[in-house]
Order: sequence, then structure tokens, then C-alpha cells
Amino acid sequence: MKPDDKFSPTFHFPVQIYYEDTDFSGVVYHPNFLKYFERAREHVIGAERLAGLWQQHGLGFAVYRSDMLCHEGVEFADVVDVRTRFYFESKYRTVWQQEIWRPNGVKPAVTAHIEMVCMNKARQLCPMTPPLIEELSRHFSQTVNL
Repeated sequence: MKPDDKFSPTFHFPVQIYYEDTDFSGVVYHPNFLKYFERAREHVIGAERLAGLWQQHGLGFAVYRSDMLCHEGVEFADVVDVRTRFYFESKYRTVWQQEIWRPNGVKPAVTAHIEMVCMNKARQLCPMTPPLIEELSRHFSQTVNL
């Protein structure tokens, strides 16, 4: 199995860059990239599914690790493509590879490696529910067994 074989297909999420997202020079203020990555992950999982997990099972996700590299600036008025892939590290952890691409970019402007863990309301590590694993596994060509 090649390393990329464990990843889901790529999800695309467009983000409009507003003036409020930028610093004095019109370039995106770097912490905003983390917000864009978060929004893209939420769209992969689904806001209703995330709310239901919390309300019905007391489960949510927290960032365990985040590594981000800014390769080039993203500017006011750009509409960027946040590209997201993930895999299950275990029934407790998912690993996300995310990239932000500018229009007509030849390489990603920003890349991130983000690890998420499943936690309960007491902030204790908990396994993801089998229905959530099954639902997210539908994105893979092979069955995910955890």
C-alpha cells in the first residue's frame, strides 16, 4: 500500500478572502488559515453530524497536533480552494492533510498536517462511534477496519 492509499479522496471547499481576513498589507493574517482548515473539516464531517454527536453521545473532536507551513501569501479578494484529505489513524484519531490553493496556483500556498482526537464532555479520550466511522468510511474505496 502506497502512503497516499490510506487517504480519503480530496474534498474541495471554496473560501472567499475578505478584507477583514488580511493584515495591513492585504495578505491573509496567518491564524485565519487555521479557521479555513477548520471550516473545511466541518464540511467533510457535516455540521449536523457534529452537533448530533455532541448532543446525543457527548462526543466531539479536538486538535491534538497541528503543523502548518505558509509557502506564499494569499490576498484580499482571492477565492481559494481548501483541499482536504484524511485517514483514520485509529478509532480515537484522524489525520488530516490540508492545502490552500490560490486561483491558477502551481503549488499550494499553505499546507497543514492536523491530527484530531475524539473526546467526551469530560475531556477524556474516547473512541469514535461505529456509525461515524462507517459514515466517514464511505469516502474510501476500501473498507476501513479499526
